[in-house]
Amino acid sequence: MAWTLLLIAGFFEIVWATLLKFTDGFTKVWPSVGTVVAMGISMVCLSFALREIPMGTAYVVWTGIGAVGTVILGIVLFGEPKNAVRLVCIGMIIAGIAGLKLSSPS
Repeated sequence: MAWTLLLIAGFFEIVWATLLKFTDGFTKVWPSVGTVVAMGISMVCLSFALREIPMGTAYVVWTGIGAVGTVILGIVLFGEPKNAVRLVCIGMIIAGIAGLKLSSPS
């Protein structure tokens, strides 16, 4: 269950980071509200996951999911660069996340 909560936390990390782009410096109400709500959900899920998953592992997995997901959405939604170096770096982040997951208890 802890890993499921961590995945949910990572998903909402992607949501709030993406919504942040639409807040226009927190001047737009609904994207701002969505950002804050997604941040809250992400933090609560992360805190529950930390009951069973080592802190270092959980934090790296959580931020890794957020980073990879946000980069991918940046490419898809905002036309950010999609070059070989960026894709290799995304792959390295995913490999690091997988390595930490495989080497962690529970």
